[in-house]
Amino acid sequence: MAVISPAQVKELRERTGAGMMDCKRALEETAGDMEKAIEWLRQKGLAAAAKKAGRATAEGIVDSYIHMGGRIGVLVEVNCETDFVARTDEFRALVHDIAMHVAAANPRWLRREDVPAEVVAKEREILRARTLEEGKPAQVVDRIVEGRLEKFYAENCLEEQPFVKNPDQTVGQLLKEAIAKLGENMVIRRFARFEMGEGLSSQEG
Repeated sequence: MAVISPAQVKELRERTGAGMMDCKRALEETAGDMEKAIEWLRQKGLAAAAKKAGRATAEGIVDSYIHMGGRIGVLVEVNCETDFVARTDEFRALVHDIAMHVAAANPRWLRREDVPAEVVAKEREILRARTLEEGKPAQVVDRIVEGRLEKFYAENCLEEQPFVKNPDQTVGQLLKEAIAKLGENMVIRRFARFEMGEGLSSQEG
């Protein structure tokens, strides 16, 4: 059985809101694999974020972030269940942090399900050609391509990007921590990012 450290238990608890003993058990059952432990807790109905995932999010706020003296501007809408939570400093700080992240990391989509199928197909084709050019054995090409596709999602989808203020967690994990802490379901609904002069050639405007 894998040796589980208190730090692992603490991280799992922060990410899921589940009890300490449940987190320890989940890590023991999954040989210390953090993502599998989260899934184990979800399946057992023990993860706070998972319990709240189906609840309606009709409240929330829209926040803005202006960066680099007005050269980049972001609008983000994050929803929660009640106006009470929407008014808390913690929720507002979360939404502002997400807006700041969008300004810095420039995601193209909110989550991987939003990436158009034709974009995924084209990216897979490019990655496959590159992998074959590198001379990788044919039997492992597909596995390498799928691994690189995961990196593509992590670079381009907001919820899978490493959070700029703490690259050890993704934006999605940041959101789950807030759900566990504030006790309500939360959803990043949409975002828009504007960059001064984007799409204009030097001859225009």
